[in-house]
Amino acid sequence: MSNLDDFWPPSSVTTSRRGDSAQSEHSRRQKALSRHEIVQVAVALADAGGAVAVNMRQIAKELDVNPMSLYWHVADKEQLLNLMLDAIEGEAEPLPNSGDWRADFINIARQKRHLLLRHPWVANFISERSPLSPNALLQIERSLTVLDRFRLETRITLQILMALDNYVTGSVLNELREIRVGQSPTGEGLTPAKFSAAMRDWKDRLNQSGIFNHVVQIFDEGIDPDSPETRESRFEFGLKCVLDGIAIQLH
Repeated sequence: MSNLDDFWPPSSVTTSRRGDSAQSEHSRRQKALSRHEIVQVAVALADAGGAVAVNMRQIAKELDVNPMSLYWHVADKEQLLNLMLDAIEGEAEPLPNSGDWRADFINIARQKRHLLLRHPWVANFISERSPLSPNALLQIERSLTVLDRFRLETRITLQILMALDNYVTGSVLNELREIRVGQSPTGEGLTPAKFSAAMRDWKDRLNQSGIFNHVVQIFDEGIDPDSPETRESRFEFGLKCVLDGIAIQLH
């Protein structure tokens, strides 16, 4: 197989000062340093503290090298971030094409969800970066083959895949919001008891307004739309709805 580095879209990754194969006069440890190693350390730092925790000095400290030696392998932090995102895409193991499109799409959707939840910082960059890095292209290629037997127009196949991908991405973004809110304090300066009392007062005001009947019913039935215990089932329910819609397009 060709080197995936050959398939970056234009302007996504600039070349480093001298490239990976350049001969340098650095120490033996610095000569042994690789782009892959730098990217893996950067991903670990981002997983622990978010993308803001990634900087060249900290990476160099983790690798026990001079910070300037990193620039023989990556041009700048922008290139490093592109490489990090591509590395995350590369974590997705190739899934078998079973011939059952629905089962295959379920596996693809679940795999992407778990990948994004494992690296929550990635969600902050989805709208800012090209989705066409080499490993991302490889995932798209594999996913498109799931519908080969239907002989659909390429445009329709791509739109189906995009609908599935958009659902997963949006669902994960909402899950991450729920997690952040759940980790935040219940109220500024409020004890749990006082916060509960404030919530009851809020519900009473909603009820008395006569405007929010359906919202109040959610409270009355004890439904927590952001409950951690239902995240999995809520994802699966939404995925089923998306797949049911795709099935209509296939028949």
